[in-house]
Amino acid sequence: MLKRISVLLLTALLFIGTSSFKKETEATINWMSIEEAYAAAQNNPKKVIIDVYTDWCGWCKVMDKKTFKNPEVVKYVNENFYAVKLDAESREDITLGTTTYKYNAQNRANDIAVALLQGKLSYPSIVYLDEEFNMIQPIPGYMEARAFHEVITFIGEDYHKKEAFDAYKATTYKDIFKTSLVSL
Repeated sequence: MLKRISVLLLTALLFIGTSSFKKETEATINWMSIEEAYAAAQNNPKKVIIDVYTDWCGWCKVMDKKTFKNPEVVKYVNENFYAVKLDAESREDITLGTTTYKYNAQNRANDIAVALLQGKLSYPSIVYLDEEFNMIQPIPGYMEARAFHEVITFIGEDYHKKEAFDAYKATTYKDIFKTSLVSL
């Protein structure tokens, strides 16, 4: 009986230890504030991806748990973008350069979220900016890892300047990211 309890205890400790280790080594996106991304882009220009979310948004939480944890997504975002988490309902003033954005009670959102989403407040929404903080495109709605990876590579590699998204997905994406598709 004592031997059985020892084996069960040892098994439980090993499980707890390995699951803790897995969480510690799990790759994550290097999220920053929009002010940090703006400052970083002044010295080292890079495209920006902004996750515009709210605390009450269920699909935002699903994207956090699934899409933003996918190893291929994490790797690509960290290598090619400044990644920003922006709470659309933040009541804190946000200053970029000489412009300060404030909470807008009428829209129940910060003016920067209203501007980035072009007045169409939908969560989650991902906003893509170029290296100079100019708008590329906001894209509303939840996306699975594969669909999100298609979009971030389309924009990250500047294919959005060369071909239509449907053509990119059908040919270019599949040719370039063959090995990544296994993990998506």
